[in-house]
Amino acid sequence: MSQLSLTALQAALAQETSQVFLICLTISHAELSLPIRLVNNSAGIARAVGAFTGFPFEIALPDQRDDQLPQVELVIDNVDRRISDAIRGLSSPPTLTLEVVLASSPDTIESGPHTLTLLDAGYDAQSVRGRLGFEDVLNEPFPKDSFTPKDFPGLF
Repeated sequence: MSQLSLTALQAALAQETSQVFLICLTISHAELSLPIRLVNNSAGIARAVGAFTGFPFEIALPDQRDDQLPQVELVIDNVDRRISDAIRGLSSPPTLTLEVVLASSPDTIESGPHTLTLLDAGYDAQSVRGRLGFEDVLNEPFPKDSFTPKDFPGLF
């Protein structure tokens, strides 16, 4: 995770600022010819990694809980059917990357990259909704293998 730049820190702590924080969202999958790049802004931005299309979306950050991994709620306006069509056509969940940048310096990542997997999605005429999460490493078996005489005869 990156640290805030001096400009971003001053903007975050200032009573008033002209700086604008933008959230960049990248949806990537092996079956997509190009990643879908969106920025939560009325206008698109150009970054070194590519062009991000201005598109309205909302992110609800998770609560901190001890008994489960954090999950992010994402709502993208469904004014352009390309996003819902692209997600529907995938055979496995896509990877989504969230980054926070300043509009004045879009190539400097202020927060992120936060890489999440689409756990489930739904859509209607107005929006595409998704629940994003991290890889569930807490419920993986440990140790991975069972030490039985068949698999590990030298131990017995």
